[in-house]
Amino acid sequence: QVELVESGGGLVQPGGSLRLSCAASGTNFAIAVMGWYRQAPGKERELVAQITSGGSRNYVDSVNGRFTISRDNAKSMLYLQMNNLKPEDTAVYYCNLWYYYDPKKAYWGQGTQVTVSS
Repeated sequence: QVELVESGGGLVQPGGSLRLSCAASGTNFAIAVMGWYRQAPGKERELVAQITSGGSRNYVDSVNGRFTISRDNAKSMLYLQMNNLKPEDTAVYYCNLWYYYDPKKAYWGQGTQVTVSS
């Protein structure tokens, strides 16, 4: 029973920071590829950041330089540090997990709301 639970979302002013967390259970976290997606109203869900089991990271251009994805395998935790937040970052952020040996099977958290507004 794989479970991903996001936390850390909230309301923040433009230029502010938030750190999102994703707690994983019921699966082999250490060998998984982990990612953060987001979805704003009326828009498709997009990949924001991804980190492999080996620690390789990639980001969508719009957040590159502002967001940092990281993982703690000992705690089965995934993080997204978001700095210099902009109103266009407003979305529901989702934790995602998959494995290279079965890339068609993905697991999702329930999402956490991030609102950037003054």
